[in-house]
Amino acid sequence: MSFPMDTRVGAYAVIVEDGAVLLSHWNPRHPTLRGAWSLPGGGMEIGEQPAQTARREVAEETGYTVELDELLGVHSRHMGPEERLDGRGRPFHAMRVIYRAHVTGGTLTAEVDGSSDEARWFPLHEVPQLPLVSLVTVGLDLAGVAPAAARPAGRDR
Repeated sequence: MSFPMDTRVGAYAVIVEDGAVLLSHWNPRHPTLRGAWSLPGGGMEIGEQPAQTARREVAEETGYTVELDELLGVHSRHMGPEERLDGRGRPFHAMRVIYRAHVTGGTLTAEVDGSSDEARWFPLHEVPQLPLVSLVTVGLDLAGVAPAAARPAGRDR
């Protein structure tokens, strides 16, 4: 039995250098929703491979070019219609491919007119105090660098 459901495949990068992690600020651009910090990354375009997506999205959201070091894992997140931020009345299933990466070039720059509005390096010990999407905790856990008590803001993208 099948029913209408939206599915989104995305690719993301965990980038840690000198005890700091690179995060992008997800901005839902909705008057009643607050943004939260996320791993840089996002949705795959038609015909793209996950590795291409991760590199493209990191560049768009942070200004950096990266090399992917390893596949950390794939994380699946299902949301019922009541959890969706866009008000659509059907379930949503997100598949997230998560890589470890390192910066090879570029300059830290905020995305313009996208789903994120800032990129910043945070010392790992500061991450638990930030409003986070749950993907940050998942990615840091997979990378083996999760700070204690990281708390998601309850939003997922």
